[in-house]
Amino acid sequence: MTVSCTWIAVDWGTTHLRAWAMSASGSILAEASSADGMGTLDRAGFGPALDRLCADWDTVPVIACGMVGSRQGWAEAPYATVPCAPLTGPFATVSSDRFTVQIIPGLKQPTPADVMRGEETQIAGFLAQNPNWDGVICLPGTHTKWVHISADEVVSFQTCMTGDLFAAISGHTVLRHSCAEGWDDAGFAQGLDDALSRPERLAARLFSLRAESLLHDLQQPQARARLSGLLIGAELAATKPYWLGQQVAVIGAGGLAHLYVTALATQGVSATQVNAERTTLAGLTAAYHLWKDTL
Repeated sequence: MTVSCTWIAVDWGTTHLRAWAMSASGSILAEASSADGMGTLDRAGFGPALDRLCADWDTVPVIACGMVGSRQGWAEAPYATVPCAPLTGPFATVSSDRFTVQIIPGLKQPTPADVMRGEETQIAGFLAQNPNWDGVICLPGTHTKWVHISADEVVSFQTCMTGDLFAAISGHTVLRHSCAEGWDDAGFAQGLDDALSRPERLAARLFSLRAESLLHDLQQPQARARLSGLLIGAELAATKPYWLGQQVAVIGAGGLAHLYVTALATQGVSATQVNAERTTLAGLTAAYHLWKDTL
């Protein structure tokens, strides 16, 4: 049975494609997902992937965010330059056999050089839900973003490759023998404290996890959690000018976002955790209305 909808919201990342059939009032009428992420497709594959996923939905306008608009995506949506509103600049327009798709541009910062793509939509959704909010938004992930917001604009931002580092170190270095699985809250707290107090010792603290495993039977859950604490602690030390004395919101999936909220609390910062999917949909909805207003 065909799903009757007014428009389709799409979050197209590197590994997954997610879509929601939306009503005119912003209600979700249906949703679907697939493993057809940007990283699995050549340029000719994007249209068919979208058509397959939404085969039973009305042929309506599509608003898309994420890596679909990257240089390796369906079509490059040029970056807007900060400071600016999170939804800025003309959308890139592409078409499949069934749909015309508007792709939201990412944001860039010339100095120090930085880029984001997809997070701008979550930021826009958060601001739509929290009018006149000033402070810092943290978006944990493979590449965690720290974003300074003022007067509904992205003023500046900084990216930390903490998630990438954790995956690489725990899976592809000597620490893979010590940090393969499990979790221990006390271990995380210890690693966090070590890195925040002496961030310059990070490289030495990392190898000590292996040495303690060999000499003192440090268990994998403790070692893995301490590794996470060391890396997040080093990140907090590096981004202190962003979060110190600021109102902070953390947008992200439950477990990882909670680690950042916990880590910030140890520094006297009471951060608010926000659901990532809801902010993404709110941002896509704001982009849909922005696009409609230009017609």
